Amino acid sequence: MNATSLIKDTLGSKLSYEPQELKFGTSGRRGEVIHLTQLEVYLNALAELEYLQSLHLDEGGIIPGDEFFFGFDLRPSSSRYVAEHQGRGELAQAIEKAVRDAGMKPVNLGQIPTPALAFFALSRGKGSIMVTGSHIPFDRNGYKTNTSRGELLKKHELPIGEKVGEVRQRLYGQAFAESLFDGNGRFKSGHAELQPVDNAGAASYIRRYADFFDGASLAGLRLVVYQHSAVGRDLLVEILRKLGAEVIAAGRSETFIPIDTENMDGEQLATIQRLHDEAAANCGKIDAILSTDGDTDRPLILGVDGGEVRFFGGDRVGMVTAEFLGADAVVVPISCNDAIDLGALQDITAAKTKIGSPFVIAGMEQAIAKGKRAVCGFEANGGFLTGSDIVRNGKTLAALPTRDAMLPILAVLFAAKEKQLPLCQLFELLPKRYSSAALLKAFPRSISQKIVNRFSPSDARVTEVAIEPGAAALLDEHGAKLNDSAAVRESIEATVVELEDLFTQDLGFGSIIRINYLDGVRIYFDNGDVAHLRPSGNADELRIYAVADTQTRANAIVKLAVAEPAGIFRRMEQRVNA
Repeated sequence: MNATSLIKDTLGSKLSYEPQELKFGTSGRRGEVIHLTQLEVYLNALAELEYLQSLHLDEGGIIPGDEFFFGFDLRPSSSRYVAEHQGRGELAQAIEKAVRDAGMKPVNLGQIPTPALAFFALSRGKGSIMVTGSHIPFDRNGYKTNTSRGELLKKHELPIGEKVGEVRQRLYGQAFAESLFDGNGRFKSGHAELQPVDNAGAASYIRRYADFFDGASLAGLRLVVYQHSAVGRDLLVEILRKLGAEVIAAGRSETFIPIDTENMDGEQLATIQRLHDEAAANCGKIDAILSTDGDTDRPLILGVDGGEVRFFGGDRVGMVTAEFLGADAVVVPISCNDAIDLGALQDITAAKTKIGSPFVIAGMEQAIAKGKRAVCGFEANGGFLTGSDIVRNGKTLAALPTRDAMLPILAVLFAAKEKQLPLCQLFELLPKRYSSAALLKAFPRSISQKIVNRFSPSDARVTEVAIEPGAAALLDEHGAKLNDSAAVRESIEATVVELEDLFTQDLGFGSIIRINYLDGVRIYFDNGDVAHLRPSGNADELRIYAVADTQTRANAIVKLAVAEPAGIFRRMEQRVNA
């Protein structure tokens, strides 16, 4: 709270709660709904809009008076007040008001996938905001801003933060009688109806794929779409049917269900298996089960093998999609399954990036600057990005440099169709490396960071350590060897010993041969196992990414990490708290 807010009769002096500032993350701003006051959402969005108005158009700027598009997902708090969250909510209303007060013309695209909103706005050179918590738990929400050229990037973070500070001070210092907000951080005017929905965004998204795949057909495929509470659940069904597939919609829920496509646990897979079994009993053989996360920017794809559903990790989905599209440059984060370095994409895969779409987008821009013409990227969660237009069979798919679920779903289905293979056999064509991921929820980020710091070198220049016989080579981000002191070397040797005491041979791990520190701690073992630990960028979660020579082993690694109460992560926690 700043000094201005303490002056009598300002908004800041009248607030009946302790404001929790929204943090800027790789997927926008997110927080617990009880802390997402309309005031907090409004002031952050207004600051971002004012910042975008300061940029030139070729930098993603927006012009006062222009249209500005917004949409929202199916979380209750996105568009209405929620009693069980202390009456918080109507976040889309706060966004709409911020857009109008920034001198823009708000256009409500309604409940729409994040990539559909972005595509519609970007194709018109306009900015957009999506109200969504994506896959995170029901008690959280947030929003994501796009410039007129694409996502906000890391270079925007600092100036936006400064602008947020300015707007916060301005609003908190305003006379309470003149403020839009009451002491609880809600609009004094109370409930507000959003302006009517413009369905042009959804229609444009459907045309995007109907046109690109025009002349091809999914006829003969019987598909189950697990709808749950995904905002794109009906669009997915409509697009698949337009392309000729028989579609069985199942599992629709009016209660929000958080689906994390990076963390498919046994309970979720059992639910999907039941949906498959019911559909198969009523309709016959099922070829695939398809779904997305909450805001439909990440795909969920499962094949069927002998009546059992088989989940395909997002990075392997990305590999199939990139091959299908004929990419000449592929950008992926360090967490990607290393099968990409062994197969058809190995010669066109750029240097690995940090985790998060802003880093993948920056890598795609670098590839385009080097003259690449068919540039794409993807993440371990399956979100697929196209940095350039993609031409295939004489049809052009316009660039969409943000995570999208629809393209990988369709690409995988059409790839299987063209090769006349079931999905499970299609994925068997990839190099035999298998990935898995899991997380511990409600794991404080402060503890996660202590764990990362404990196992990281004190020299920030070190990006990778290669363990050689009797020594360790320290490498920078470009792979060049670094000179090191005896103290640094001793520290790294102690780190290896401690990690091998956690990832033991009794648990099936080999000796450590390499550790990468680009984003988190990624450990390579001589038996082919990979274990990568990293705090979530926008939630109190500690994630584990695993790669191994079999799916069974990859699954076992993540279970060993997140096991309660004495798994590897909990043992790490005990050590940093000791």
